[in-house]
Amino acid sequence: MEETLAEIEFLALSPNRVQVLESLAAGPHGRSELADVTGASQATLGRILSDFEDRDWVVRSGGKYAATATGRLVAEGFRDLLDVMAAERELRDVVAYLPTEAMDFDLRHLADASIVTPSETRPNAPLQRLLERIREAESVTAFSHALNDQSLAVVADRLGDQEFEAVLTRSAVDSLTADDALRDRLRRVVAAPSAGVRVADGDIPVAVTIADDVVNFLVRDDRGVVQAAVDTTHPAVREWAERRYEHYRVNSVPLTADELAD
Repeated sequence: MEETLAEIEFLALSPNRVQVLESLAAGPHGRSELADVTGASQATLGRILSDFEDRDWVVRSGGKYAATATGRLVAEGFRDLLDVMAAERELRDVVAYLPTEAMDFDLRHLADASIVTPSETRPNAPLQRLLERIREAESVTAFSHALNDQSLAVVADRLGDQEFEAVLTRSAVDSLTADDALRDRLRRVVAAPSAGVRVADGDIPVAVTIADDVVNFLVRDDRGVVQAAVDTTHPAVREWAERRYEHYRVNSVPLTADELAD
């Protein structure tokens, strides 16, 4: 194991080594091409390529260098490790609140996610991020165990200009209908031709909104307090969110304006 860790350290201590190996794994390159990619000097490239040749990670042919099969294997594995660590660093502060049991996609897809957390000066920053997404979108699809009054207000304001569909839990609907003003607003939403709300048969452990091409996770703690908004445009996460929405839609019933009448 120590020898393996030493090889990982050998690559990790030099971004130039990583760039050179990844470039050669993608295809043959000459030294001048590698210099353009890395910005490294010819002397540095010479040492890197010599070290790689000693490990049989690269071969030279016709004035160019190319990765061997094991070189490509190392490049792919190291890239996977980098992606894992990037995702871990991004999610480190919110992972305790993420319902990861319901997020059955590769968490590496969240490595480039935008994460907004509360601060002393902006305690509602995560919710405000979600409201911005809803307000700016032409199409909104959501499934959630909660719908706060501010989100409902934005949806109601955009009626006619925005396509809106949501699947909510019965408890989320009951929370809204317990307040007369919110019940009236919800009735106006479900009565609109451009909007629709369905009630799920069972629990929804995540709060997800698809606003155009952005998938937003509104993350709460065990007390229901919002801890973060996680935004991503990764296609795999979008595909997951659409599949989950369809699952909840099939296992739900429409909420009608008549049900919300006084």
